[in-house]
Amino acid sequence: MRKIYVFDTTLRDGEQSPGVNLNTREKVEIAYQLEKLGIDRMEAGFPAASPGDLAAVNAVAKAVKDVTVIGLSRSRETDIEAVRQALQGAQDPCIHIFLATSPIHRKHKLRMDKKQVLETAQSSIRYAKKYFSKVEFSLEDAGRTELDFVAEMVGMAIREGASVVNIPDTVGYLNPAEYGAIFKYVKENVPDVEKIQLSAHCHNDLGMATANTLAAIQNGADQIEGTINGIGERAGNTAIEEVAMALATRQEFFNATTSLKLSEIARTSRLVSKLTGMVVPGNKAIVGANAFAHESGIHQDGMLKEKTTYEIMTPESIGLKESKLVLGKHSGRHAFREKLDELGYKLEDQQLNNAFAKFKELADKKKEVSDDDLLALLEERLIDTPEVFKLETIYVTYGNESVPTAKVHILKEENQVIIEEAEGNGSVDAIYNAIDKATQEEVRLEDYSIKSVSQGKDALGEVHVVLAQNDIAAQGRGLSTDILEASARAYVDAVNKLIEKRNTL
Repeated sequence: MRKIYVFDTTLRDGEQSPGVNLNTREKVEIAYQLEKLGIDRMEAGFPAASPGDLAAVNAVAKAVKDVTVIGLSRSRETDIEAVRQALQGAQDPCIHIFLATSPIHRKHKLRMDKKQVLETAQSSIRYAKKYFSKVEFSLEDAGRTELDFVAEMVGMAIREGASVVNIPDTVGYLNPAEYGAIFKYVKENVPDVEKIQLSAHCHNDLGMATANTLAAIQNGADQIEGTINGIGERAGNTAIEEVAMALATRQEFFNATTSLKLSEIARTSRLVSKLTGMVVPGNKAIVGANAFAHESGIHQDGMLKEKTTYEIMTPESIGLKESKLVLGKHSGRHAFREKLDELGYKLEDQQLNNAFAKFKELADKKKEVSDDDLLALLEERLIDTPEVFKLETIYVTYGNESVPTAKVHILKEENQVIIEEAEGNGSVDAIYNAIDKATQEEVRLEDYSIKSVSQGKDALGEVHVVLAQNDIAAQGRGLSTDILEASARAYVDAVNKLIEKRNTL
């Protein structure tokens, strides 16, 4: 069975999703999980974009050991040097160089003719080969590029020593027949094409990213590029979990496989969703909350008689559990530890104690604590931001004929308790105004969202905020059965992350 290499760009293309801003610690946490998932190649970022991105790529490069770590570069020597610096310490570094090739990009963006594009790319690959044994070259907007010029560019990249050539559908314009035909044409018309791997990178603007990627595999692609949960610019990228499960479920059709540990898919999806703040839709293929849910009476009858009547894959295959064990306030530490083991978490004693204390706090507020509640609590606490400020208590006064007022008690890192009160045009606004007075930080609220982690009236709520200060932005998350408390915790979390990020610049 043919192996398809998996190139994950969650940390680069995925982070370019509007509203997503991962700090270095969060990138490294995702990188560790991607390594556990078993991806072959990891694009950690675009080092030339900013000093912060360069540092984050370097941190990822030093953290993971069993993955090729990749830095993105334009066809510029300064970008290549930035990647070179960022990938110092990587076990297996690779540079990914790109240059647009389509007529619309040549005319309006690059203002170059074909010869200039070819020579610029050639010079960049040649320069990169001085420092990198592995070079991937991408023909940006290849999907709208003349086929003969695609072949010419691929041929040049082969001669210059590229190891992978990527033929992306950058704007999600093509259909599967068109995209597959490009790979077939290159395979049949470019000399020595067997010396390289051809890669497929698709965007989902017309909802065909996964279909196009599978068509590329059928026509000779050796590598697929995508992100976890399909996040990315505009409508996103190919969802890696969809391609992997399509190949696994339809092996007899595709005769191709990946090296992914499929049972890590659910956890990876959940972690990426938590840290990016991008909620996975309930009807999302493979990892959506409803992917293995059945409500229809006919479907339920079929499932009770034979699961394969309505499930073409099992929830266990992607790492989901069907356990009905219920945890509540009377549960002890042993049952709690057993449940964590079942969910795949091995915590040190101190981590377990902290998690158990948070669990007990939650169990006092709601009748039952679901698996989703536990996972939300755990994944919030696994990454700790230095707490310059800590929310102690909040008091909110609200009436539909009065001005909302909030009082907050904030603990500063040197054990100083700050008490401030403020009004607002709503309860959350009043809370945030009071926190601003307590922290003395001038910030802008760029985004605010609420979602329910579990079900029922006593569901654990998660609030996600994005705060900006000058040209710095940071995300914050807060969990509580009280949405006002969750809102306050998310805001303080984001303030702490802003301070941390500002101090590292």
